[in-house]
Amino acid sequence: MENTVVSGLNNEKVPLYMRVYEYYKDLITEGKLAPGARLPSIRRCEKELSVSRTTAEAAYFQLAADGYAVSKPQSGYFVTDVARREKKDGAVRDKRESEPQTDYDFTSLSADRESFDFALWRRYIKSALRQDERLLSYGEAQGERELREALCKYITEHRNAVCSPDNIVIGAGVQSLLHIICAVLPRSQKVFFGDPEFEQGSAVFSDHGFKSCRTKEEADIIYVSPSHINRLGDVMPTSERLRLIRLADRKNKLIIEDDYDSEFGYFNRPTPSLQGLDCGRNVIYIGTFSKLLLPSIRLSFMILPDALLGEYEKKAELYNQTASKTEQIALCSFIRDGNLSIRIRKIKRLYTQKMKLLSSAVGEVFGDKANIYIGETGFVLRLEIKCALSEEEVVERARGNGVAVKESGTGKKYPQILLLCSSVASDDFLPAVKRLYDSVFGM
Repeated sequence: MENTVVSGLNNEKVPLYMRVYEYYKDLITEGKLAPGARLPSIRRCEKELSVSRTTAEAAYFQLAADGYAVSKPQSGYFVTDVARREKKDGAVRDKRESEPQTDYDFTSLSADRESFDFALWRRYIKSALRQDERLLSYGEAQGERELREALCKYITEHRNAVCSPDNIVIGAGVQSLLHIICAVLPRSQKVFFGDPEFEQGSAVFSDHGFKSCRTKEEADIIYVSPSHINRLGDVMPTSERLRLIRLADRKNKLIIEDDYDSEFGYFNRPTPSLQGLDCGRNVIYIGTFSKLLLPSIRLSFMILPDALLGEYEKKAELYNQTASKTEQIALCSFIRDGNLSIRIRKIKRLYTQKMKLLSSAVGEVFGDKANIYIGETGFVLRLEIKCALSEEEVVERARGNGVAVKESGTGKKYPQILLLCSSVASDDFLPAVKRLYDSVFGM
């Protein structure tokens, strides 16, 4: 193609719409197109870059899907502040590098090394890589059909979901799926987030023109994580789930059910999903494998209600599949062979044992100077320390002593902090807790 604007558009090894996408993405990330700036119209993009209308539209859809731009009806596409947030995140990382070294991190969601069979997963990846012909193509925008079939069977059996493979859309992480959801819903609706700390999700909806609100009653869209309703990891009771479904049905609201941690109910039987209780009418179900497999394996999926499938199908081919095709093929075989169910049982045993050891270490070190509470998922221990310090002071002192812990935000008489057991080795519990105790009572 002849083009004097940017030589990168001549790279014929990359699909043309992706070349246009990369061109505008570079302008945004380099700050040449600032947040709020309007992208050239589709017609102007066609003319300036000598591309077809279909190519220009596909590139703009991809920019929107990845969060770099947002479409406003009758106005065009506008640059979001995602690039600026990425730079801010980089500044935060630089700041963290200057902070005291963390020897024991009880805030990390990283997996315990013993929880994952790397050798087994490598065999499935190698098997997927041997499917030469299949890997030559980009694959289905909605996700590999075989994986969607396996997921449908699994989620129907384990989470009482009501769906078919056609209702399932696969993506690389929850945020990539949220961009698609925003594209198929009417704009300017109000969204309620059950977890106010889910800033990434709130930012996606904000970039697409949705408004946040404070209560479920005033919202058009209710975003909840019923299997993890607070920092402690408590589960929404079935009675509350039914009330939420009745509210959505009576007031014509949409529920987005982010069902992470649903597999890890240690003290209760698994509670039915909202999607299943509602028969899939007013609920978009989102599931992820970041904790079941590894956080670095970015595979998530959603179940769209039949009422939204038509809107999705109109735009499906304009969204490049973000999840690795190799990992999709590997995960499909992994699930079909029963390894996912085996893995859930293994993780439950591992973290149940780790939580017992952590509780024992805390009890041994703190004695009657603290109370211990364990969340329903079994990953989180809430420690109420009988001292005159605030939660913030406890966290700061612990960090200065090499131990990272979280504030609970409960505002009780005594400070309450949270300890996540997953990423700290069991052998390190006792020395870590002793250092935490010294941070509070020995300084």
